[in-house]
Amino acid sequence: MVDVSGQAANVARNLRYRGLGAFSEFASLLRYSVQSTTTPDPVLDADWDVLVVLDACRADLFAEVARDGDYDFLPVDPATRTSPASSSVEWLETVFGGADDDELGGLAYVTGNPYSASKIDADRFHTVSEVWRYAWDDDLGTIPPRPVTDAAIETWRASDADRLVVHYMQPHFPSIPASADAADDGIELDRFGETSLSVWDDLRFGRRSEADAWRAYRSNLELVLDDLAVLFSNLEADTAVVTADHGNAFGEHDVYGHPGGVDLSCLREVPWAVVSPTDDHTYEPDTGDAEADDTDGENVVEERLEDLGYRT
Repeated sequence: MVDVSGQAANVARNLRYRGLGAFSEFASLLRYSVQSTTTPDPVLDADWDVLVVLDACRADLFAEVARDGDYDFLPVDPATRTSPASSSVEWLETVFGGADDDELGGLAYVTGNPYSASKIDADRFHTVSEVWRYAWDDDLGTIPPRPVTDAAIETWRASDADRLVVHYMQPHFPSIPASADAADDGIELDRFGETSLSVWDDLRFGRRSEADAWRAYRSNLELVLDDLAVLFSNLEADTAVVTADHGNAFGEHDVYGHPGGVDLSCLREVPWAVVSPTDDHTYEPDTGDAEADDTDGENVVEERLEDLGYRT
C-alpha cells in the first residue's frame, strides 16, 4: 500500500509549483495502489544460481540498451517479469522477508543498497556483504558498480553458498556518467533542503526535460552493464539472471520516481535476462577496503539514503 501520509506531504510541498498536477499524482498513487490486480512472478523460486538485481531499471530501457548496445552476454530480446514491488524497501521486505530460513540460509547477498541496514535480517543469510558501508563515494552521492562487482566475484569464488544475489545501485539516479555535465541528482546531507530533492522534482516542475533525464538514466545503465561484462566473465554458474527490483515512472499517470505500493507497469515490469557466466579468471577483484569502516552508524545510513533522493 502506498505511503499515504508521505505522499500527502509531497502534495503540500509541490502544490505551490504544480497546482492541480500535485493532486493528480496523489490521486494516481491511491488509485494504482488500491486497485492493484497484478500477480507478481516468483523471484527466489525461479531457476537461477546467480541473480543480479539492477536498482530501478525499467524493462523498456533495458530492452533498448540490450538491442542497441554492445553487450554480447545479453539476449537481444530479453524477457520481462512482474516484480512484487515498486520500491526497494518493498522488494527487500517481500522477497527476503517472506522467505523461509532454508531459502535464505544458502544465499549470499552482496549489496550496494543502504536499505540492507534496516530491511533484512543478515543472520538469516549464508553471507551478507554490505559493500555500500565501505565503498560509498560521497562526491558522487552513490556507490559505483566496480566495488560491488569486486565483492561479488570474491564472495562467489570463496563461498560455499548455494546461490548469490548481487544488488547494484545503478541505473538508479544519480547518473554517474551524467554528473559531469548536469546538476547532481543526489543530495549531500549538508545541502538537504537547499536544492532539488532529486531528478523527479526537476521533471515535475519542468526544470529538466524528460529526454535529458532519460539519456542520463540510459548512460547509468550502460555503466553498470559494462561492469556486468566483467562479472559474468569471472563467475562460474550454470544460470545467471539479470533483473531489477522495480522500475521508474517518468510522468506516466502523473507519477514520478518509484513510490512503494503502486501497480503501474513502468514500475512493476522488470527485465529478466538469462545469462551463462563462466569464470575465465580474467580479473582479480580488489577488496582491500572491505575491512575498513564496516560499522557505520545509523546517521551515515540515513545520509546515504538521502544522497539517493530518499527522505528518511
